[in-house]
Amino acid sequence: MRKYHVRFGGGLGEKAGMTSLAAYPTASGVRDTARVLRISTDTVLSELRKKEAALESVNTALLRTLKPDEIAVDIQRAGEAEIDAMWSFVGKKGNQRWLWHAIDHHTGAVLAYVFGRRKDEVFLQLKALLEPFGLTRFSTDHWGAYTRHLDPEVHSPGKRNTQKIERKHLTLRTRIKRLVRKTICFSKSLQMHDIVIGLFVNRYAFGRTV
Repeated sequence: MRKYHVRFGGGLGEKAGMTSLAAYPTASGVRDTARVLRISTDTVLSELRKKEAALESVNTALLRTLKPDEIAVDIQRAGEAEIDAMWSFVGKKGNQRWLWHAIDHHTGAVLAYVFGRRKDEVFLQLKALLEPFGLTRFSTDHWGAYTRHLDPEVHSPGKRNTQKIERKHLTLRTRIKRLVRKTICFSKSLQMHDIVIGLFVNRYAFGRTV
């Protein structure tokens, strides 16, 4: 009987390399991906950096499905969002890097996201990205930035209406190693931290092929 030996490896120009990028935004880190596919960590990092320019912070695919006349008729369904910030770090735990994002309260679809400190100016960046969605109500926790920059008439603070986004946090922490609270996998640079998480959101939340 003739025996066939299959060798996995080679550069990212081969199918194995493309598979690595498709599988990367999961619980695996850069070294895990490189080791399993027998490619260098430098190659994985290089290919990931090439994706940075293609990433979007707003769910443009969802925006294109929202027609102004439909929003006017069904504003209660289309205009509610949950907002929260998710803790992470780069290099060391003292160097915090928060993922701010918003989801549709009814469907759970991610609307937009930004990275930064837990500061008012970062929330205002997210708020600006959400303007095209025509939101009329925001559900958040009781953190001060929300009460300072959201009108009381449209703001619903409290955990009761943020259960979906809290569940979204659990999914992210399960699938991305560097978001786990007690982890040995973390980014050494802000750029790579934002690319890896942004790539996950673009692919799995926005449905984009990047």
